[in-house]
Amino acid sequence: MEIIPIHIDKEIDTSDDVSEIIIENSELSDDDIVVIAQKIISKQEGRTVELSAVSPSLLANGIGSQYQKDPRIIELILSESKRIVRMKNGIIIVRTKNDFVCANAGIDESNVKNGYATLLPVNSDDSANKIRKKIHEKTNKNVAVIISDTFGRPFRMGQTNCAIGVSGLNPIIDYAGISDSFGKTMRVSAIAIADEISSAAELVMGKISKCPIAIIRNYSFGKSYSSSDILLRPEHEDLFR
Repeated sequence: MEIIPIHIDKEIDTSDDVSEIIIENSELSDDDIVVIAQKIISKQEGRTVELSAVSPSLLANGIGSQYQKDPRIIELILSESKRIVRMKNGIIIVRTKNDFVCANAGIDESNVKNGYATLLPVNSDDSANKIRKKIHEKTNKNVAVIISDTFGRPFRMGQTNCAIGVSGLNPIIDYAGISDSFGKTMRVSAIAIADEISSAAELVMGKISKCPIAIIRNYSFGKSYSSSDILLRPEHEDLFR
């Protein structure tokens, strides 16, 4: 398996075509998996907000004062969330409008000019699907596309990249019902390969290397029209919320 970094020198904006940038900067092959950092999708889709235009509510001002955080960022977090899951030690964990459970609703001030913040894409699966279809139209190559973002984990230190948008591959390999090497039937082994691929891509993408895209090559995967929704644990099955 190869992990191929795609370096992009320009700053992405709404006038760019991400599929065209991928094609111009790589030699795609059938069955490649293209992993794209959420940040450039958000920038291209106009999900960048100038903080001076944000008017904090009383609630945002109160939370901002309590945690010594910019109330404008708090207001954006609240506006992008269905509910607050946990709020402690200056950390705000929310359930976003897309049902991701993550810190700060994915709102980020890194790798964007001062005074601005980026929001998550409105529908990352739709974004991934459009890019995959455009690549096929322009190159006749059948690829899969993953949009990834960095998430923390409740019981382990550090962050890993996870898939928040998927097109063209099955995000989970389910081994339930298959016999192991001792002939015993496996019952609960389901591997989130879309998340593992995202983390593998992060090894070459980094945060400051101007490499927002990576190609995973020579990895055999199940082709599917499944969305990233199947990676989200239903709340009634969640033992920790």
